[in-house]
Amino acid sequence: MMTELPASWVLVVPVKHTSVAKSRLAGIAGGRRVELALAMAADTVAAAAACPLVTKILVVTDDELAAKELSALGAQVVPDTPAAGLNPALAHGAALARRARPESPVAALSCDLPALRPAELATALQAAGAHPTAFVADTAGTGTTLYAAAARAAFAPCFGERSRTAHGAGGAVELELVDVATLRRDVDTEVDLWDAARLGLGVRTARIAAELGADS
Repeated sequence: MMTELPASWVLVVPVKHTSVAKSRLAGIAGGRRVELALAMAADTVAAAAACPLVTKILVVTDDELAAKELSALGAQVVPDTPAAGLNPALAHGAALARRARPESPVAALSCDLPALRPAELATALQAAGAHPTAFVADTAGTGTTLYAAAARAAFAPCFGERSRTAHGAGGAVELELVDVATLRRDVDTEVDLWDAARLGLGVRTARIAAELGADS
């Protein structure tokens, strides 16, 4: 009997312009806030690129620094043509992904997961493949870090305030997984960064965090 191979996912990663990204980290990062935001996005993309279930990463951004850094990591970078907020940007990226790879499932991944481990992302994507749409809640339990849709399922992300509730109300299945702490640990505040450091930061974020004294 032939074993069915796991699906190859396309990830859509939205990246804000670094001039406005991660404003709540300004207290600890100071003049290095842009550098820290870019490092977190790069560590997220690098980890996703190392995930065996990911075949393509499509970054949606209008930031030139991010475009250069993330394309060097193998991501395809496209401009935020709708320029209408996070969810329209994700829908735009997903539409482009499906046009190029109509048989591939598509997932939206937050760009602020600097401790992300490829194996944990693979665990979530494997589980998501059993449902038309699914999501992973963030550590706080109110937001979302991953929203996934099967190849022929409607892609309807609801990121924003209380996105966990919104995704569930939209019919997506919450993946209540164990051992995916790095996938759930998004970073918006200094406390979040300390918690991510406890889990183990990616190399770029770790370097800056150590210089800022935020690694312990």
